[in-house]
Amino acid sequence: MTSSDPTRSRDRWQPLRELLAAIDAEIEDVYNARGLHGVRPRYAYPLIRLAHTGPLTIRELAESLGRTHSAISQTLAGMRREGLIDSEPGTDARTRRITLTERGRALVPFLEAEWRATEEAVAQLDDEVMPHALSQAVTATAQALRQRSMKDRISEQIGDAMPPPPPGQPGAEQGEAGDTTGEQNSTDGTSRPGPGGST
Repeated sequence: MTSSDPTRSRDRWQPLRELLAAIDAEIEDVYNARGLHGVRPRYAYPLIRLAHTGPLTIRELAESLGRTHSAISQTLAGMRREGLIDSEPGTDARTRRITLTERGRALVPFLEAEWRATEEAVAQLDDEVMPHALSQAVTATAQALRQRSMKDRISEQIGDAMPPPPPGQPGAEQGEAGDTTGEQNSTDGTSRPGPGGST
């Protein structure tokens, strides 16, 4: 043991962790501002992927997203609590495949719109803060976001896209029944730097 605790000093990666957490919180603010509560930004990646692939086992989904089995299992547990996913028997008695509920599928068009809007917002940030060393880039990115928040950047890109109303609210059945874009739209499968790819 050394004479001082090195974890009590601010490490070089702390600003990056704080920045990613702040961006993640602002994406959630975008959801909340549109009446979508209880859905975490990290749910978007598996929801969109399942909408395009169909049911997958946890292992298959983890491999598809480049995540660990345990990390995806934790994310899926939260998604299940929010009524976004269910499961069905797999090809043998030992496996279960993850499926989207009606609510989960209804959210996909909005989440795809948010995903693309976030990618555009990140591209704008790249133009504003590059080229820099990573440590300088984090500081410059945080400063750029103080000038114009991630929430504002995403909101500008996302336009009028809205999530469907919660179950039991007026218009909920129409929003769920009339939505088929979640199966038709495509995604390039790339991960967001931080928020979208985090589990």
